[in-house]
Amino acid sequence: MQVRAEQLPQHLARDLQPVYTIHGDEPLLAQEAGDAIRAAARTAGYVERKVFTVSGQHFDWSGLLGAAQAMSLFAERQLIEIRIPSGKPGKDGSEALQRYCAHLSDDVLTIVHLPKLDRQQMQGAWFGALSQAGPTIEVLPVDRRQLPTWIAQRLAAQGQRVAEGEPGQQTLAFFADRVEGNLLAAHQELQKLALLYPAGTLAFEQVEAAVLNVARYDVSKLCDAVLAGQTARVLRMLDGLRAEGEAAVLVHWHVADTIAGLKRVKDALGQGKPLPVAFNEGRVWGVKQRLYERVLPLLAEHQLAHLVEAASICDGVVKGLKHPLWPLDPWDALRHLVLLLVQAVATPPAPRGKAPMLRAGPRLVLQA
Repeated sequence: MQVRAEQLPQHLARDLQPVYTIHGDEPLLAQEAGDAIRAAARTAGYVERKVFTVSGQHFDWSGLLGAAQAMSLFAERQLIEIRIPSGKPGKDGSEALQRYCAHLSDDVLTIVHLPKLDRQQMQGAWFGALSQAGPTIEVLPVDRRQLPTWIAQRLAAQGQRVAEGEPGQQTLAFFADRVEGNLLAAHQELQKLALLYPAGTLAFEQVEAAVLNVARYDVSKLCDAVLAGQTARVLRMLDGLRAEGEAAVLVHWHVADTIAGLKRVKDALGQGKPLPVAFNEGRVWGVKQRLYERVLPLLAEHQLAHLVEAASICDGVVKGLKHPLWPLDPWDALRHLVLLLVQAVATPPAPRGKAPMLRAGPRLVLQA
């Protein structure tokens, strides 16, 4: 049974299950889910707590199985937490977890902590045994579109709110820009507001003065922002990635791969193939399919050809070569490339032969 993180408090108030499995890559939400289960367990009399961390291939699974069956010396009920940071218990661990779930004790409540799992891991017998033994709680990052709502909900929980209407939306957007990709820091900034200001409505000036710029950017999300035509956010993300020490080569790879993906799908559609087939052949999956579906009608074939050439030139600049029409600095070249792509997806295609995206000139006159 799957339980959403925000539904967990209501679930715990109704009844406690013998096993709870928390998996995902959002530390704050994983921590809060674990805290909620531990608090409910203490209230129900699960006082003694044991923690087992599975590190490496030589973990003693027999010790875990024995602890689950042993009577507690200090309390009638005990809480056992199993932490598997790698998300891969191995063959012995898989068998042990299945045995563990098959012989659950009424006096033991178990929390299993896992990172983000891929489809193959979630289809494993050990994860299936955990899912049958009790609820699974997947904790996912809050994306940029949902972040203002998440912030508003957290403010309401501490008795604060922003102004109604457009001014309030601008305040939430400003807050979200400052904390994007860093939910732990967002939580700290919310707590700071609770300490600095009383309950009630927060003015934009109060939020602006208090909230630090603690955003962290994921290079894989950069291309989503590019395809969405969010110019200001794209430039902010590029500056953030550079400040965080991200490799320009890695950023270029993601942008170039996006352009290549658009070209592959466009070519497949031009051959008369259905969109799902074109996506499969272009290796475009998940949420990117919706973004590609929106921007593909805006891109002409000659525009994509120019973008592919631009990505090739940028690749050379990022690796230390020079081009007479491009900036010398790798990050300035990346900025030029992503702005070309943003411009292309934000405007209808120009007729072939008119207003080309790249100036005519030497195709790849690169100099070391």
